Parts: sequence; structure tokens; C-alpha cells
Amino acid sequence: MKHEFRVRVGPAGFRIGSDWKQPIDQLAALYSDYPAPDIPDFTVRLFAQRPWRRFLRPSVMIGGDYMLPDAAPVSLAHGLLAAEMGMNLQMALGQRRYLLLHASAVERDGKALLMTGHSGAGKSTLSALLGERGWRFMGDEFVLVDLSTAVVHAFPRLVSLKNEAITLFEGAVDADRLGPLMRDTPKGDIRHLQPPTDAIAKMSEPARPALLLFPRFGHAPDVREVGEAEVFVRLTQASTNYVALGEAGFDALSSLVRTIPTRAVDYPDTENAVASVERLWMELAE
Repeated sequence: MKHEFRVRVGPAGFRIGSDWKQPIDQLAALYSDYPAPDIPDFTVRLFAQRPWRRFLRPSVMIGGDYMLPDAAPVSLAHGLLAAEMGMNLQMALGQRRYLLLHASAVERDGKALLMTGHSGAGKSTLSALLGERGWRFMGDEFVLVDLSTAVVHAFPRLVSLKNEAITLFEGAVDADRLGPLMRDTPKGDIRHLQPPTDAIAKMSEPARPALLLFPRFGHAPDVREVGEAEVFVRLTQASTNYVALGEAGFDALSSLVRTIPTRAVDYPDTENAVASVERLWMELAE
């Protein structure tokens, strides 16, 4: 394609091509500290559905090695979001080397804290906050579980901050770590945050899972134990490739469920959430 950018995030390499220069320039700025892959694993294409839509009310279609034929285009103002969605799509549909969990992860002392839940539960905001407070940020969109060793591999993509979460970081981090503010997306306002430099520098270092949390934002403080059967079902629902992996996916997920303590955590605000995480980590992480 006319414009192209390549980036490696953790163990996965991407080649992103675009009919427009703007999304590529935005990617290059926010991924400036990341290495380029020798050979990309996945290709993402941002293209106009019709030739004239490159210039007249530009609209961006998302394609690549894997695509959803019925996906609707987005405006060029949301081109960076389209690129990130395209990278997510390639991982979700094409990744077979790891068990993928739609979850966030942070690390401390070689041990990983995993957080998963429905959209709006606050896992992205919480992992980003912890990444600014002494934890190593390992990923916001996907947790990559090794099929043979069960360790977690880092995938520290840009953090997708949504709506009220954006204000928590504006003024608290360097402005050049924040992408453009994109309004009126399907999930409201979105602004991407570049992870801390140590998260990028150490993204080849895996960690041993030590604690799994199901956070839920906007509720009175509460912590509950979660049985293994419920954990297993919820994680199969959170995985994009569990079925495709077959027996290997079952074995990896079963091992994770049997060996990692799990809690459901409700919290009314971020400070309460951070305090709960720190307390549970001290009590449960081995």
C-alpha cells in the first residue's frame, strides 16, 4: 500500500499499510520506541471501499490477513483506532502459538497479575494506573499464555483510554505519550496511551501467573472467592482462540485455573481499586 509501518509488540510482528498517511504517522509517533519485526506475523490494511472515498468524506475499511466481511468503515479521524482494531483482529483470528485471553496484565517480581471482565469493568484503566505506580505493564487487550510452560508473555500495546478514564492521565503523563482524542467512536471518546518505557524495554520477558482478578467498576467495595468451574467457564468466554487450539487450549486453561488464586473485586473508584489490588497481592500472590 502507499503508506506502511512495521512494529513488533512482544512476540508478534505487524505490518500496517494504509491508503492515507495520517494513521501511519500517528502509529509511528506512539510506537516510536518499539522495534520493527524482521518478518511480520500479520498484515493490516486500511483502505478505501471506493476509490473516491480516499478523498471525498474519507472512510477507512479494515482488512488484512484476517478480516470481517460485514465490518462497517470508520472515519479517517478515527484512523488510528482502525489500525489498532485491525491489529486486534489479526491476533484474535490468527494467533495459534498462545492461548489468548481478553484481559490485562501487570507484573511485579517476575509474577503476573491478570485482570479480565466485561467491557467497562475497568481492567484497562486499572492496569494502566498500576503501570504508572511501580508495576510493569504487560498488556491491555490480550494476555498470551504459553501452551507448554503456562507463563504469560507480554503484549504491551497502546492502552485504549475511554471517556472519564482519559482525564486520569491527562496532565499526569508526558503529553507525547498520549495519542489524539477521538470523539464519538462506538465506545465514546477514546485516547491511546503509550506504555511506560520499561514496559517496552522488557516486553520480551515473560512472567509466572500469580493472581487472577475479575474487577467490576461502579459498585460498593467487595471481594469474593470464585470457584474453579466458574473461572474456567468465564475464561473460555474471554478467549478468542480456545476452541481453535483444541486439546492444547484445554490443557493450558485447565492448568491456569488449577494453579492461580482468583477473586472477584468490586470497587467504586480507582483509588479503592488500587488499594484492593495491593492488599490481595500481598495476601494471595506466592
